Amino acid sequence: MASSPESEHPIKAYGYAARDTSGLLSPLTFSRRATGEKDVRFKVLYCGICHSDLHFAKNEWGFTKYPVTPGHEIVGVVTEVGSKVEKFKIGDKVGVGCLVGSCRSCQSCASDYEQDCVKQVFTYGVPNFDGTQTYGGYSDHMVSDEHFVLRWPENLPLDSGVPLLCAGITVYSPLKYFGLDKPGTKVGVVGLGGLGHVAVKMAKAFGAEVTVFSTTPDKEKDAIEGLKADNFINSKDEHQMEAARGTLDGIIDTVSGNHPTAPLLNALTPHGKLVLVGAPEKPLEVAAFSLIMGRKTIAGSNIGGIKETQEMLDFAAEHGITADIEIIHIDYVNTAMERLLKSDVRYRFVIDVGNSIKAE
Repeated sequence: MASSPESEHPIKAYGYAARDTSGLLSPLTFSRRATGEKDVRFKVLYCGICHSDLHFAKNEWGFTKYPVTPGHEIVGVVTEVGSKVEKFKIGDKVGVGCLVGSCRSCQSCASDYEQDCVKQVFTYGVPNFDGTQTYGGYSDHMVSDEHFVLRWPENLPLDSGVPLLCAGITVYSPLKYFGLDKPGTKVGVVGLGGLGHVAVKMAKAFGAEVTVFSTTPDKEKDAIEGLKADNFINSKDEHQMEAARGTLDGIIDTVSGNHPTAPLLNALTPHGKLVLVGAPEKPLEVAAFSLIMGRKTIAGSNIGGIKETQEMLDFAAEHGITADIEIIHIDYVNTAMERLLKSDVRYRFVIDVGNSIKAE
């Protein structure tokens, strides 16, 4: 007989979980493992809400195992360390992002691409190596192997910095990998939401000339005046899209809804790159001539490894990059999810876990 979430491990934990495809979150008492010799345990202070949390809670990707406690943008303060932990001590500020495990021995892991390991362990909603479920940051505390724990830069705010653990690395990594991090590079960002607004900030910090594509004309002021983008294009306006033809070295496409790729490919210079970081539910159609004329590339990117995530946090701290956030208490989380579904947030919800999830 399978053990209950509360009895799987010796350390009691408290959080919020979805129990069915309604996605509604409610209090859950569960358990976390005892602190192992290489483990770091920390009190959760803030946790960002990612659109992936909504997908998982509603089982929209088809592999959710209930109950599921979401949250993979997590920051807090260390309360206990194992006997062989070398990088952290009690009282340190630390973060955990999308991963809490990988095989640590394959070529991907050896190359610091743990996100590509076939045995990767997500921070929530999947079996860990011991067969028990992982639970995310909508909870009072976390425990993780120190390899997957990130040092929090001293001058990076905890609340507005925490979304970088997913949104930040999701856009930083492709900008670096695809060579779009050079001063003067002309970079497009499709979508001005939780990912897109951080992509603009990262690209500007690299010295790029940034063009924002959005179907919402009202976001132009935010893009130009607030985020300091250089150009704004209403992607529903055919004339504006035609004027952008052949102007961009690369595009980071953050949109998760279905949308045409041909106009974006047409906006690229020869050898330009369209990099998808959003995840539409339906397959995208590719216009062959828009792709092959100019030897253009469509690519994808999914977060980054632990080493690169630490590099990203340090870069963000150095350049004053944070997310634009709305702080909520956990009892508002279901309303926040409804608003997230309607894109009614500018631009990221962050749960004040430390002040709103308490032991029963």
